Amino acid sequence: PMQTADIVSVAVKSLPWAFLVQSIRFGLNSLSGNYSLVTKIYMPKEIFPMAAVLSSLFDFCVASGALVILLVVTRIGWSAYLLWTPVLLLTMVALATGIAMLVSAASLFFRDVRYIVEVVLTFGIFFTPVFFDVRMFGDKGKWLMLNPVAPILDGFSACIVRQQSPHLAWFAYSLGFATAAFWGGYLFFKHLEPAFAESI
Repeated sequence: PMQTADIVSVAVKSLPWAFLVQSIRFGLNSLSGNYSLVTKIYMPKEIFPMAAVLSSLFDFCVASGALVILLVVTRIGWSAYLLWTPVLLLTMVALATGIAMLVSAASLFFRDVRYIVEVVLTFGIFFTPVFFDVRMFGDKGKWLMLNPVAPILDGFSACIVRQQSPHLAWFAYSLGFATAAFWGGYLFFKHLEPAFAESI
């Protein structure tokens, strides 16, 4: 049977995962859903996928209030390792923003992108340690950690529930991936931006 800490760990990891999924879904339609603004008003178009991520971040912050109540009720406790949470969250925001910019731009030129993204988001949870712990798999768990989202989620569980620092090597891997995704998504977006009005 699941222990209290396991249940809280699932809740802790579910929030950032839900934030990522919602950010990508909102970002995917952020350009096509604002047709008139994209085609008729001059402005930095990356505002649209970024706004989608910020909207999801607001929902995340509201839901975090319920999580705080859960932590108080279950008496998980507090520690200095909680200072890791803003770092982990910023890493997730960078990753979400990069992917949102990439898929929002790509979806205007390749219609199948919408379906591919939905499939990946639907089945992605089976390969991401949200409802399970990678430590259950022993040495084989390292293969799951190659998913760049996994070290971030495990980091949240580590610093909030287990009260220890995230695995630094794996976190560095996720941070590097998130940074590359952000700048890669941004450059890809700016490269295609001049043709948005013709393709939307």
